[in-house]
Formats: sequence, C-alpha cells, structure tokens
Amino acid sequence: MGWDHIIVPGVFSSRSDRESGVFSQSVIETVRLGFDAALTEASRYLGATSPNPAVGCTLLDREGAILVTAAHHRTGARHAEALALYRARELGVIDRVATALVTLEPCNHVGRTPPCSEALRDSPVSTVWVGMRDPNPVAGGGIARLRQMPEGRDVFLLEECPALAETHRACQALLAPFATRIIRQRPWITVKQACDGKGSMIPPEGKTTFTSQNSLEIAHRLRRASDAIIAGIGTVLADRPRFTVRHVVDHEDRAPRLVVVCDRQNRVPDSWREMMIGSGYRVIVSHDLREIPGMLGDHGVNWAMVEAGPVLLAEIDRLGLWDDWLTIRASHEGPDRCSVRAHSPSPLRFILAEGINPLPADKAAF
Repeated sequence: MGWDHIIVPGVFSSRSDRESGVFSQSVIETVRLGFDAALTEASRYLGATSPNPAVGCTLLDREGAILVTAAHHRTGARHAEALALYRARELGVIDRVATALVTLEPCNHVGRTPPCSEALRDSPVSTVWVGMRDPNPVAGGGIARLRQMPEGRDVFLLEECPALAETHRACQALLAPFATRIIRQRPWITVKQACDGKGSMIPPEGKTTFTSQNSLEIAHRLRRASDAIIAGIGTVLADRPRFTVRHVVDHEDRAPRLVVVCDRQNRVPDSWREMMIGSGYRVIVSHDLREIPGMLGDHGVNWAMVEAGPVLLAEIDRLGLWDDWLTIRASHEGPDRCSVRAHSPSPLRFILAEGINPLPADKAAF
C-alpha cells in the first residue's frame, strides 16, 4: 500500500502540543491518516478474530511517517500492537517508532498473549492514540497502565478530540459487534434484504437472485464477516441453502459458523442438518425468535446476519431485533442501490467500502 512512504514533516516535533492536548491541523491530519490505515487493515479480518475484536495499529516515527500497519488476525495470534512492534523490529525500524495509533484500548491482562500495554511500555513508543475504550472490564485498564509513572506514556483518546470525531465513529463501527456482545450480552445483528425495484424479494422464475455481481460480492463479504446466520424454516425448506462464502475468499482457519433456524414445528430436514454439519457448520434450531440474540451471545458470537424471507424479516423488524439493515435493491437501469438503516455507527461501512468500485450507500446510516 506504500504506507511507509507517507511523510508529513515535523508534525510531532512540538512537545507543547502533547502537553496541552491542543493539536495543530497537521497533527490532526496525520493522526487521521494513520487511523485510516489501521482501520483498513483491521477490517480485512472482520469475522476472523471472533470472539476477539478486530483491531488495527499503526506505528509512526517522530516526523509522522507511517512505519508499520498491522492488525489482529485470529484468536491466539499476536494482537495488533504486538504484531506491529514485531514487524517494526523485523524491518529494522523499531528505533524510529515514536507514536502508536490503536483502534481499541490496549489490553492489560494476560490471556493467550501477553498484555499489549506492557509491550508498548517496553518499546520506544512515547505517545499512544486510542480509538475507543475497551468495553471489556477483564481486558481494560490499558490506558491507566500506559500513563502510570515512572516512564508513563502520553495517551490521547479520539473521543476527547472533536476534530477527530468521524475517526472515532469509524473505530466505534469497527468494534460495534464485539462491544455489543460485551455490553449487551448479544451479538450485533445485521439484516440483509435483497429485492427488485418494486420491493419484491422473489427472484424471477428460473433464477436464484436478481442482483448484480457487485451486490453478490457485498452479500458474501458480509457473510464472511459474520459468526452466525439466522434463517427461517421457510428458507431452509424452499432453498436448502448451504450458506457458504462464495464470490470472495473466506478467512482461513476461522472458528466454525453457527446457523440458527427459526422453526417452531421441528421441520428442519435431517438430511440438510447433516449436510451443514458435514460442511463445518454448527446448526441450532430455535422455537422462539426472542431467545436467539441471548443464545448467540452465550456462544461468543460477535456478529450475526439474517438471511430470511419476508415473514421472518417482518417479525424481526416488529420486535426490534436488529442493529443495522442492509437493503440491496436491484436496478435494470444502472448499478444496484445499497441503503443502510442503523441505530448507531455500523460496521457495514467497511463491508460496503471494500473493493475497487463500492456501490453508493446511505452515508447517514453510518
């Protein structure tokens, strides 16, 4: 991507900026650029890290040049900060590292990997920018640890810098699935609805879809990012869907996805269930739609998507069991139209932004 060639001379040369918390426009723009790189890298692994969050980290030198950008790849692997520092050492630029930009507060506990707060304290990093606080009380405390004297680091939060409000919203969107599970004990739930220009969800006779190739890629990027799929028994009986990730490359070595079927009368065919299990899915049947969010939260699901027909979608809408709603409307006169409704900053911004020619979207939804 050429991040190591982006330089804004002298932007971090003023100590007074850091002490006062008031930053020049050049500092703001450099921080924004660095976070953009971290967010882009982290978004590539949405769905691969579950139940961990997708996190990105960018390391800058004292002049504001981006030295390294890294992200957490999967559970058990190095966290974004540790991987960024590791790569900086591999590249021989660790002595030039001065600032770390992290989309989520560095962890401060020992899990499968050591605390990232300690990795940063043991590095040349003198300043840390944090995209958002960690909602997990077990892993939190990284900001306090980084500031702890002696030899504490300067730590700044995007939420305290109005000029970077949009970057803060982007970090919230990236972490929304993880934060929703931690705070509300349920996953972030996305409804994906495809319809024709008149609003019908029924494809023409002899076809399984009426949307374009670009729209199919969007739908499968969303499926790739999801940990679980919620479907109705009508969809299962009519289509015998496999819910595989096609049109885009799936994550390697990710945890098995769940498929939850809303079925009050136990009509799920044994042959379909066996086919799904044989393909590596976990299949759960639910008699009560209301219980599904909590049940998925208990299974450690960060992000679930709904792929269902109009009857189930209407009930989900009536009960308010969704966080964002992606509508892909086919058009015979030009590109398909994607629109998003969301209750808060939506991770769909990264699904729609991926690719060379993303479709237009309703920016207000993000």
